[in-house]
Amino acid sequence: MSRLFLFTFLLFIFSTSTVYAAIYKGHRVYVRECSKCHTDKQNFVKSKTAQEWKDAMGKDGASLKTIHIKDTKLKDSWDYFNSNKFTKKAKHLKEFLIEYSKDSGKVPAFD
Repeated sequence: MSRLFLFTFLLFIFSTSTVYAAIYKGHRVYVRECSKCHTDKQNFVKSKTAQEWKDAMGKDGASLKTIHIKDTKLKDSWDYFNSNKFTKKAKHLKEFLIEYSKDSGKVPAFD
């Protein structure tokens, strides 16, 4: 009985831990990938409300990706947005942007 419980418990822990996004991981993604072009970091994050960020990020960041791919001035970011790296980390970036949106009252810390 205890082995069954332990197996079920571990299965539950490992299956649910990968589903949720982490704000601190989104912060890391933003600093590494987005702040290269968006140099006014805090003002950019606070430029939209939580709902506007949800809409912009859409499903796995598809809307944000489309915005960047369509603009020929943003060719430097095309490799990143076409990579699996962006697709995998979009949920974290979305949580970060929503957490520190204009209507959140919070200010992200940047070094």
